[in-house]
Amino acid sequence: MSLYTTKGTVTITCNKRLTPFLEQEVKELGFTVEETFVTGVRLNATLNECIRLNLNLRCASQVLYSLKQFEALDADEIYSNLNTYPWETVLPDNGYFSITSNVQNETINNGMFANLRVKDAVVDRLREKTGTRPSSGAELTGAVIHLFWKNENAEIFVDTSGDSLARHGYRKIPGRAPMLEALVSATILASKWDRKSPFINPMCGSGTVAIEAALIATNSRPGLFRDNYAFMHLRGFDEAVYLEERGRLEKQIIEVPELRILATDLSDMAIVNARKNAKAAGVEDMIEFRVCDFADTEVPEGAAGVVYMNPEYGLRLGEIEALEETYGRIGDFMKQKCGGYFGYVFTGNLELAKKIGLKAKRRIEFYNSTIDCRLLEYELYAGTRDVRKLA
Repeated sequence: MSLYTTKGTVTITCNKRLTPFLEQEVKELGFTVEETFVTGVRLNATLNECIRLNLNLRCASQVLYSLKQFEALDADEIYSNLNTYPWETVLPDNGYFSITSNVQNETINNGMFANLRVKDAVVDRLREKTGTRPSSGAELTGAVIHLFWKNENAEIFVDTSGDSLARHGYRKIPGRAPMLEALVSATILASKWDRKSPFINPMCGSGTVAIEAALIATNSRPGLFRDNYAFMHLRGFDEAVYLEERGRLEKQIIEVPELRILATDLSDMAIVNARKNAKAAGVEDMIEFRVCDFADTEVPEGAAGVVYMNPEYGLRLGEIEALEETYGRIGDFMKQKCGGYFGYVFTGNLELAKKIGLKAKRRIEFYNSTIDCRLLEYELYAGTRDVRKLA
Protein backbone atom coordinates (compact mmCIF):
# COMPACT_ATOMS: atom_id res chain seq x y z
CA MET A 1 0.00 0.00 0.00
CA SER A 2 1.53 3.28 -1.13
CA LEU A 3 1.15 6.41 0.98
CA TYR A 4 1.03 8.34 -2.27
CA THR A 5 -2.43 6.93 -3.04
CA THR A 6 -3.71 6.39 0.52
CA LYS A 7 -5.69 9.15 2.21
CA GLY A 8 -4.48 10.19 5.62
CA THR A 9 -4.63 13.14 7.98
CA VAL A 10 -2.68 16.08 6.58
CA THR A 11 -1.74 19.07 8.71
CA ILE A 12 -0.75 22.23 6.85
CA THR A 13 1.04 24.70 9.09
CA CYS A 14 1.45 28.44 8.73
CA ASN A 15 2.61 31.39 10.78
CA LYS A 16 0.22 32.79 13.38
CA ARG A 17 -2.70 34.82 11.98
CA LEU A 18 -2.30 33.44 8.46
CA THR A 19 -4.80 30.60 8.98
CA PRO A 20 -7.84 32.35 7.40
CA PHE A 21 -5.90 32.99 4.21
CA LEU A 22 -4.39 29.51 4.14
CA GLU A 23 -7.86 28.01 4.61
CA GLN A 24 -9.15 30.10 1.71
CA GLU A 25 -6.32 28.86 -0.52
CA VAL A 26 -6.87 25.20 0.40
CA LYS A 27 -10.59 25.43 -0.33
CA GLU A 28 -9.94 27.13 -3.67
CA LEU A 29 -7.81 24.11 -4.62
CA GLY A 30 -10.88 21.91 -4.08
CA PHE A 31 -10.02 20.40 -0.68
CA THR A 32 -12.35 20.17 2.31
CA VAL A 33 -10.87 21.61 5.50
CA GLU A 34 -11.75 19.37 8.45
CA GLU A 35 -10.32 21.58 11.19
CA THR A 36 -8.66 24.96 11.63
CA PHE A 37 -6.36 26.01 14.46
CA VAL A 38 -4.09 28.90 15.34
CA THR A 39 -1.20 27.87 13.11
CA GLY A 40 -2.81 25.84 10.35
CA VAL A 41 -5.51 23.55 9.03
CA ARG A 42 -6.20 19.82 8.83
CA LEU A 43 -7.73 17.80 6.01
CA ASN A 44 -7.64 14.32 4.51
CA ALA A 45 -5.43 13.79 1.48
CA THR A 46 -3.00 11.41 -0.19
CA LEU A 47 0.69 12.12 -0.62
CA ASN A 48 0.03 12.72 -4.32
CA GLU A 49 -2.44 15.40 -3.30
CA CYS A 50 0.22 16.81 -0.98
CA ILE A 51 2.31 17.41 -4.09
CA ARG A 52 -0.41 19.71 -5.40
CA LEU A 53 -0.67 21.50 -2.08
CA ASN A 54 3.08 22.08 -1.88
CA LEU A 55 3.28 23.55 -5.36
CA ASN A 56 0.27 25.86 -5.07
CA LEU A 57 0.05 27.28 -1.56
CA ARG A 58 1.32 30.81 -0.92
CA CYS A 59 0.58 31.16 2.81
CA ALA A 60 1.69 27.73 4.09
CA SER A 61 4.87 26.70 5.91
CA GLN A 62 4.84 22.87 5.92
CA VAL A 63 2.55 20.12 4.60
CA LEU A 64 2.69 17.23 7.08
CA TYR A 65 1.27 13.74 6.39
CA SER A 66 0.49 11.83 9.59
CA LEU A 67 1.92 8.32 9.98
CA LYS A 68 1.10 7.44 13.59
CA GLN A 69 -0.33 8.81 16.84
CA PHE A 70 0.71 7.34 20.17
CA GLU A 71 1.36 8.07 23.84
CA ALA A 72 4.89 8.58 25.14
CA LEU A 73 5.91 9.63 28.63
CA ASP A 74 9.61 9.94 27.82
CA ALA A 75 12.15 9.64 25.02
CA ASP A 76 12.53 5.90 25.51
CA GLU A 77 8.85 5.46 24.68
CA ILE A 78 9.33 7.61 21.60
CA TYR A 79 12.03 5.16 20.52
CA SER A 80 10.04 2.02 21.27
CA ASN A 81 6.96 3.25 19.41
CA LEU A 82 8.88 4.36 16.35
CA ASN A 83 11.27 1.42 16.18
CA THR A 84 8.32 -0.85 15.39
CA TYR A 85 7.01 1.35 12.59
CA PRO A 86 7.69 -0.04 9.06
CA TRP A 87 10.07 2.68 7.92
CA GLU A 88 11.30 0.39 5.16
CA THR A 89 7.98 1.12 3.36
CA VAL A 90 8.49 4.89 3.66
CA LEU A 91 12.19 5.61 3.17
CA PRO A 92 14.21 4.34 0.19
CA ASP A 93 17.36 2.26 0.57
CA ASN A 94 20.55 4.31 1.00
CA GLY A 95 18.54 7.51 1.24
CA TYR A 96 19.11 10.65 3.30
CA PHE A 97 16.68 11.93 5.91
CA SER A 98 16.36 14.66 8.54
CA ILE A 99 14.40 14.97 11.77
CA THR A 100 12.49 18.06 12.89
CA SER A 101 10.31 18.37 15.96
CA ASN A 102 7.98 20.44 18.09
CA VAL A 103 8.41 19.16 21.64
CA GLN A 104 6.73 20.21 24.89
CA ASN A 105 7.39 17.45 27.40
CA GLU A 106 8.65 17.87 30.97
CA THR A 107 11.24 15.10 30.58
CA ILE A 108 12.92 16.94 27.66
CA ASN A 109 14.97 20.09 28.10
CA ASN A 110 16.67 19.85 24.73
CA GLY A 111 14.60 19.13 21.64
CA MET A 112 17.68 17.76 19.88
CA PHE A 113 17.62 14.77 22.23
CA ALA A 114 14.10 13.90 21.09
CA ASN A 115 15.28 14.19 17.49
CA LEU A 116 18.16 11.86 18.26
CA ARG A 117 15.84 9.19 19.66
CA VAL A 118 13.64 9.41 16.57
CA LYS A 119 16.68 9.05 14.35
CA ASP A 120 17.95 6.08 16.36
CA ALA A 121 14.57 4.34 16.08
CA VAL A 122 14.43 4.82 12.32
CA VAL A 123 18.04 3.83 11.69
CA ASP A 124 17.88 0.73 13.92
CA ARG A 125 14.66 -0.42 12.22
CA LEU A 126 16.08 0.02 8.73
CA ARG A 127 19.36 -1.65 9.62
CA GLU A 128 17.42 -4.64 10.98
CA LYS A 129 15.02 -4.93 8.03
CA THR A 130 17.21 -3.96 5.08
CA GLY A 131 20.76 -4.41 6.28
CA THR A 132 21.61 -0.85 5.27
CA ARG A 133 22.00 2.35 7.28
CA PRO A 134 20.63 5.54 5.69
CA SER A 135 22.44 8.85 6.03
CA SER A 136 20.96 11.58 8.19
CA GLY A 137 21.69 15.21 8.98
CA ALA A 138 20.29 18.67 9.55
CA GLU A 139 20.05 19.78 5.92
CA LEU A 140 16.44 19.52 4.68
CA THR A 141 17.45 18.25 1.25
CA GLY A 142 16.07 14.71 1.46
CA ALA A 143 13.22 13.00 3.30
CA VAL A 144 12.05 14.78 6.46
CA ILE A 145 10.40 13.15 9.49
CA HIS A 146 8.62 15.45 11.93
CA LEU A 147 7.77 14.69 15.56
CA PHE A 148 5.02 16.57 17.38
CA TRP A 149 5.09 15.73 21.10
CA LYS A 150 3.05 17.61 23.70
CA ASN A 151 2.88 16.18 27.22
CA GLU A 152 2.21 12.46 26.69
CA ASN A 153 0.62 12.83 23.23
CA ALA A 154 2.89 12.22 20.25
CA GLU A 155 2.40 12.13 16.51
CA ILE A 156 4.91 11.32 13.79
CA PHE A 157 4.67 12.76 10.27
CA VAL A 158 6.49 12.81 7.01
CA ASP A 159 7.06 16.47 6.22
CA THR A 160 6.37 16.55 2.50
CA SER A 161 7.77 20.08 2.10
CA GLY A 162 11.28 20.14 3.54
CA ASP A 163 12.41 23.77 3.44
CA SER A 164 9.59 26.09 4.48
CA LEU A 165 7.01 26.95 1.83
CA ALA A 166 6.76 30.42 3.39
CA ARG A 167 9.88 31.35 1.38
CA HIS A 168 8.77 31.26 -2.23
CA GLY A 169 12.19 30.72 -3.72
CA TYR A 170 12.72 33.64 -6.08
CA ARG A 171 14.05 36.26 -3.66
CA LYS A 172 17.83 36.36 -3.94
CA ILE A 173 18.43 39.70 -2.19
CA PRO A 174 16.12 40.17 0.81
CA GLY A 175 16.98 43.73 1.80
CA ARG A 176 16.54 45.30 5.25
CA ALA A 177 13.94 43.80 7.62
CA PRO A 178 12.17 41.83 4.88
CA MET A 179 8.65 40.47 5.25
CA LEU A 180 8.37 36.74 4.58
CA GLU A 181 6.75 36.02 1.22
CA ALA A 182 3.89 34.05 2.81
CA LEU A 183 3.08 37.02 5.04
CA VAL A 184 3.14 39.41 2.09
CA SER A 185 0.81 37.14 0.13
CA ALA A 186 -1.63 36.96 3.04
CA THR A 187 -1.74 40.74 3.43
CA ILE A 188 -2.47 41.16 -0.28
CA LEU A 189 -5.18 38.49 -0.11
CA ALA A 190 -6.62 40.38 2.87
CA SER A 191 -6.87 43.59 0.85
CA LYS A 192 -9.68 44.68 -1.45
CA TRP A 193 -7.45 44.62 -4.53
CA ASP A 194 -9.28 43.20 -7.58
CA ARG A 195 -6.01 42.10 -9.28
CA LYS A 196 -6.81 44.28 -12.32
CA SER A 197 -6.65 47.87 -11.09
CA PRO A 198 -3.36 49.64 -10.30
CA PHE A 199 -1.24 48.37 -7.41
CA ILE A 200 1.00 51.14 -6.05
CA ASN A 201 3.87 50.22 -3.73
CA PRO A 202 5.90 53.19 -2.46
CA MET A 203 8.81 52.31 -0.12
CA CYS A 204 9.11 49.01 -1.99
CA GLY A 205 12.47 47.93 -0.50
CA SER A 206 13.53 44.60 -2.03
CA GLY A 207 10.32 44.49 -4.06
CA THR A 208 8.58 41.56 -2.36
CA VAL A 209 5.17 43.25 -2.09
CA ALA A 210 5.09 44.33 -5.73
CA ILE A 211 6.40 40.94 -6.89
CA GLU A 212 3.83 38.98 -4.88
CA ALA A 213 1.11 41.25 -6.27
CA ALA A 214 2.25 40.45 -9.81
CA LEU A 215 2.36 36.71 -9.05
CA ILE A 216 -1.10 36.73 -7.50
CA ALA A 217 -2.59 38.74 -10.37
CA THR A 218 -1.22 36.31 -12.97
CA ASN A 219 -2.02 33.19 -10.90
CA SER A 220 1.68 32.27 -10.84
CA ARG A 221 2.30 29.79 -8.01
CA PRO A 222 5.36 29.32 -5.75
CA GLY A 223 6.01 25.84 -7.17
CA LEU A 224 7.34 27.51 -10.32
CA PHE A 225 10.45 28.63 -8.42
CA ARG A 226 11.45 25.46 -6.61
CA ASP A 227 12.64 22.06 -7.81
CA ASN A 228 13.29 20.11 -4.60
CA TYR A 229 10.69 19.00 -2.06
CA ALA A 230 10.88 16.37 0.66
CA PHE A 231 8.09 14.31 -0.98
CA MET A 232 10.51 13.53 -3.81
CA HIS A 233 12.68 11.48 -1.44
CA LEU A 234 10.09 8.99 -0.17
CA ARG A 235 9.62 5.43 -1.37
CA GLY A 236 7.01 5.25 -4.13
CA PHE A 237 7.47 8.78 -5.46
CA ASP A 238 6.22 8.96 -9.05
CA GLU A 239 7.98 11.75 -10.90
CA ALA A 240 5.28 11.69 -13.58
CA VAL A 241 2.69 12.85 -11.04
CA TYR A 242 4.94 15.72 -9.99
CA LEU A 243 5.67 16.74 -13.58
CA GLU A 244 1.95 16.73 -14.38
CA GLU A 245 1.27 19.03 -11.41
CA ARG A 246 4.23 21.23 -12.37
CA GLY A 247 2.93 21.48 -15.91
CA ARG A 248 -0.48 22.52 -14.61
CA LEU A 249 1.13 25.49 -12.87
CA GLU A 250 2.40 26.83 -16.18
CA LYS A 251 -0.92 26.30 -17.95
CA GLN A 252 -2.91 28.19 -15.31
CA ILE A 253 -0.87 31.41 -15.59
CA ILE A 254 -3.01 34.24 -16.96
CA GLU A 255 -2.12 37.55 -18.58
CA VAL A 256 -3.43 40.88 -17.29
CA PRO A 257 -2.30 43.20 -20.08
CA GLU A 258 -3.73 46.46 -18.70
CA LEU A 259 -2.46 45.95 -15.14
CA ARG A 260 -0.08 48.57 -13.75
CA ILE A 261 2.11 47.79 -10.75
CA LEU A 262 4.28 50.71 -9.64
CA ALA A 263 7.09 50.28 -7.10
CA THR A 264 9.27 53.13 -5.85
CA ASP A 265 12.00 53.64 -3.28
CA LEU A 266 14.31 56.47 -2.32
CA SER A 267 17.29 54.08 -2.42
CA ASP A 268 18.97 53.39 -5.77
CA MET A 269 20.33 50.09 -4.43
CA ALA A 270 16.90 48.98 -3.21
CA ILE A 271 15.50 49.44 -6.72
CA VAL A 272 18.47 47.61 -8.26
CA ASN A 273 17.89 44.67 -5.93
CA ALA A 274 14.11 44.78 -6.40
CA ARG A 275 14.61 44.53 -10.16
CA LYS A 276 16.86 41.49 -9.70
CA ASN A 277 14.26 39.79 -7.50
CA ALA A 278 11.49 40.61 -9.97
CA LYS A 279 13.58 39.18 -12.81
CA ALA A 280 14.12 35.97 -10.82
CA ALA A 281 10.34 35.76 -10.33
CA GLY A 282 9.69 36.35 -14.02
CA VAL A 283 7.66 39.52 -13.46
CA GLU A 284 10.22 42.26 -14.10
CA ASP A 285 8.30 43.46 -17.17
CA MET A 286 5.08 43.78 -15.14
CA ILE A 287 6.45 46.21 -12.57
CA GLU A 288 7.34 49.86 -13.18
CA PHE A 289 10.28 50.64 -10.88
CA ARG A 290 11.40 54.16 -10.07
CA VAL A 291 13.79 55.84 -7.64
CA CYS A 292 11.99 58.68 -5.85
CA ASP A 293 10.60 59.88 -2.54
CA PHE A 294 7.40 58.00 -1.76
CA ALA A 295 5.37 61.23 -1.96
CA ASP A 296 6.44 61.60 -5.62
CA THR A 297 5.14 58.17 -6.61
CA GLU A 298 2.78 58.27 -9.57
CA VAL A 299 -0.80 57.36 -8.66
CA PRO A 300 -2.89 56.95 -11.83
CA GLU A 301 -6.06 59.01 -11.64
CA GLY A 302 -9.50 57.62 -12.40
CA ALA A 303 -8.48 54.04 -11.58
CA ALA A 304 -9.58 52.88 -8.14
CA GLY A 305 -6.74 50.62 -7.09
CA VAL A 306 -4.61 49.94 -4.03
CA VAL A 307 -1.74 51.84 -2.43
CA TYR A 308 0.29 49.56 -0.15
CA MET A 309 3.04 50.87 2.15
CA ASN A 310 5.25 49.08 4.66
CA PRO A 311 7.16 51.80 6.54
CA GLU A 312 9.74 51.09 9.23
CA TYR A 313 8.39 50.52 12.74
CA GLY A 314 11.20 52.11 14.77
CA LEU A 315 12.94 50.29 17.62
CA ARG A 316 14.60 53.12 19.55
CA LEU A 317 13.37 56.52 20.72
CA GLY A 318 15.43 58.51 18.23
CA GLU A 319 14.19 56.36 15.34
CA ILE A 320 10.57 56.71 16.45
CA GLU A 321 10.83 60.49 16.67
CA ALA A 322 12.25 60.64 13.15
CA LEU A 323 9.52 58.32 11.84
CA GLU A 324 6.71 60.48 13.25
CA GLU A 325 7.25 62.90 10.40
CA THR A 326 7.36 60.05 7.87
CA TYR A 327 4.03 58.61 9.05
CA GLY A 328 2.51 62.08 8.94
CA ARG A 329 3.71 62.49 5.35
CA ILE A 330 2.19 59.10 4.50
CA GLY A 331 -1.17 60.45 5.59
CA ASP A 332 -0.67 63.62 3.52
CA PHE A 333 0.31 61.54 0.47
CA MET A 334 -2.80 59.39 0.74
CA LYS A 335 -5.08 62.40 1.27
CA GLN A 336 -3.60 64.47 -1.54
CA LYS A 337 -2.77 61.93 -4.26
CA CYS A 338 -4.70 58.71 -3.64
CA GLY A 339 -8.36 59.69 -3.85
CA GLY A 340 -10.56 56.79 -5.00
CA TYR A 341 -8.02 54.20 -3.88
CA PHE A 342 -7.87 51.86 -0.91
CA GLY A 343 -4.80 52.67 1.16
CA TYR A 344 -2.98 50.01 3.18
CA VAL A 345 -0.25 50.54 5.74
CA PHE A 346 1.43 47.49 7.27
CA THR A 347 3.08 48.43 10.56
CA GLY A 348 4.22 47.05 13.88
CA ASN A 349 3.94 50.41 15.63
CA LEU A 350 0.36 51.52 16.24
CA GLU A 351 1.46 54.66 18.06
CA LEU A 352 3.29 55.82 14.97
CA ALA A 353 0.28 54.85 12.85
CA LYS A 354 -1.77 57.49 14.69
CA LYS A 355 0.42 60.12 13.01
CA ILE A 356 -1.10 59.15 9.64
CA GLY A 357 -4.12 61.17 10.66
CA LEU A 358 -6.70 58.97 8.94
CA LYS A 359 -9.28 56.66 10.48
CA ALA A 360 -8.69 53.04 9.54
CA LYS A 361 -11.74 51.24 8.19
CA ARG A 362 -10.21 47.86 9.07
CA ARG A 363 -7.31 46.79 11.30
CA ILE A 364 -6.27 43.28 10.28
CA GLU A 365 -4.01 41.44 12.72
CA PHE A 366 -0.74 39.82 11.62
CA TYR A 367 2.64 38.92 13.05
CA ASN A 368 5.90 39.83 11.34
CA SER A 369 8.15 37.30 13.04
CA THR A 370 7.36 38.03 16.72
CA ILE A 371 6.19 41.62 16.15
CA ASP A 372 2.48 42.25 16.66
CA CYS A 373 1.42 44.04 13.46
CA ARG A 374 -1.64 45.47 11.76
CA LEU A 375 -2.60 45.94 8.15
CA LEU A 376 -4.50 49.22 8.32
CA GLU A 377 -7.07 49.82 5.60
CA TYR A 378 -8.10 53.34 4.61
CA GLU A 379 -10.89 54.14 2.19
CA LEU A 380 -9.65 57.23 0.37
CA TYR A 381 -12.65 58.98 -1.12
CA ALA A 382 -12.33 60.28 -4.65
CA GLY A 383 -13.23 63.83 -3.67
CA THR A 384 -10.28 64.09 -1.29
CA ARG A 385 -7.79 65.01 -4.00
CA ASP A 386 -9.84 67.92 -5.33
CA VAL A 387 -10.68 69.22 -1.85
CA ARG A 388 -7.00 69.35 -0.92
CA LYS A 389 -6.20 71.29 -4.08
CA LEU A 390 -8.80 73.92 -3.23
CA ALA A 391 -7.66 74.24 0.38
